[in-house]
Amino acid sequence: MAGSPDFDLYRTSEEHDMLRETVRALAEAKIAPYAAEVDEQARFPREALDALVAADLQAVHVPEAFGGAGADALATVIVIEEVARVCASSSLIPAVNKLGSLPVILSGSEDLKKKYLAPLAKGEAMFSYCLSEPDAGSDAAGMKTRAVRDGDYWVLNGVKRWITNAGESEYYTVMAVTDPEKRSKGISAFVVEKSDEGVSFGAPEKKLGIKGSPTREVYLDNVRIPADRMIGAEGTGFATAMKTLDHTRITIAAQALGIAQGALDYAKGYVQERKQFGKPIGDFQGVQFMLADMAMKLEAARQLTYAAAAKSERVDADLTFFGAAAKCYASDAAMEITLDAIQLLGGYGYTRDYPVERMMRDAKITQLYEGTNQIQRIVMARNLPK
Repeated sequence: MAGSPDFDLYRTSEEHDMLRETVRALAEAKIAPYAAEVDEQARFPREALDALVAADLQAVHVPEAFGGAGADALATVIVIEEVARVCASSSLIPAVNKLGSLPVILSGSEDLKKKYLAPLAKGEAMFSYCLSEPDAGSDAAGMKTRAVRDGDYWVLNGVKRWITNAGESEYYTVMAVTDPEKRSKGISAFVVEKSDEGVSFGAPEKKLGIKGSPTREVYLDNVRIPADRMIGAEGTGFATAMKTLDHTRITIAAQALGIAQGALDYAKGYVQERKQFGKPIGDFQGVQFMLADMAMKLEAARQLTYAAAAKSERVDADLTFFGAAAKCYASDAAMEITLDAIQLLGGYGYTRDYPVERMMRDAKITQLYEGTNQIQRIVMARNLPK
């Protein structure tokens, strides 16, 4: 599973196909049985974490030099996609591990990489990403969290909001203002540990979907950390944050693909079993047209996402456009496909006895986080391919 920039944009390799089979078997056996319960109880999917760690699938993106599998971007997409097919909340374990740790991979010192990537690769810790704030969402550069130098330390104060897996993760990439006069060029990135004095968490948000993945505020109250925990040079944090999102928006597209595939798979089976007017409803042309449209949208989203993954691996010049496009298109498609799945199940689709209503609720967040789809369209417009 070693990284390679040469895989085909539109076709997976035999190695990728084997990985898919492995992850799908694990997800169906060890994660799917708990998905409804995790959603109903809004609890962290501990069974999923244990299963992923046991199979070394919780952070496949970590380079081999730091004890990881060194998986390429497409392999990471496949892992997230296959887990999301049965449980979107669980898919945020590998997805957010990449989001939280990628700034360290992209910009961190070798010492920082060794210190924080090795435990992640071993499954001893998870990594979260702290960018958004109560008054700084789409306008991330308007953040107020401050980091002030004090000798060989930095002291952080502020509040981060909408932090995925907050409280469960051991490590947090935190963006903070080090020079208020420079706006985005005055923002720096740091690694904060859960155990650092002054770190605390708000109550879990009561959400529409992804209920098994805790979303909480992170409070930084005079958190004093060594200066060598800065990621990259002072003032480069915002640039690192944006570069990270170019790569990780593709993982949200992967999550959307998985959710949509799960809904389509369930709907396909249902329409062959459900009979009306003396025959399966799947025999009716209206239903067949719906399934055809769902499959068409899903496959278009998958091809765009896999192409974006190839560009992520090569760090192509048009990655920003493709990352935004994949996230935007796949999440919109997932919303449409899950709604259609509910329609195909009729009244049953509207109940919690069937999984498609959960999939629809989970799909909605993919249109919102890592930049709303309105923001993605702005990003695309500013980075149109030449």
